[in-house]
Amino acid sequence: MELKEIIRNKTVFIDTAPLIYYIEDSNKPYSDVLDIFFGMNLNMQTQLITSTISLLEVLVIPLRTNNTELADNYKYLLCQSNTFKLFDVDADISYKAAELRAKYRLKTPDAIQIATAICYSEKVHSWNNYYIYYIFIVQIHFQQ
Repeated sequence: MELKEIIRNKTVFIDTAPLIYYIEDSNKPYSDVLDIFFGMNLNMQTQLITSTISLLEVLVIPLRTNNTELADNYKYLLCQSNTFKLFDVDADISYKAAELRAKYRLKTPDAIQIATAICYSEKVHSWNNYYIYYIFIVQIHFQQ
């Protein structure tokens, strides 16, 4: 089955690195896959979500380098656009993140990201360097 069919009409969690690659990097890794995710999102065929951890992480470099335009673009995309939904770290996410940290010894930001994906997306996930590791953990959770 083609990726477009897998994610059509689904809610898909996007981690921080793919956001940065898509917005900032003209030679973005995984550009074909990212173009599918973001293109379908812009056409309202897929809902993209992330957590406030991603907002924090994408803003660090623009703020450090006084690139207020880029920081404002990220803030608009994640907080005000109709195509993205940003989830706060609430009690449910915190509890799930604590379970993941306890079971898999994850770092807190990673556990929060995965917990957000588990709580609010539809078992289709886009991650960066830890793609297989994260997918493995999420799949273990869903199979229990």
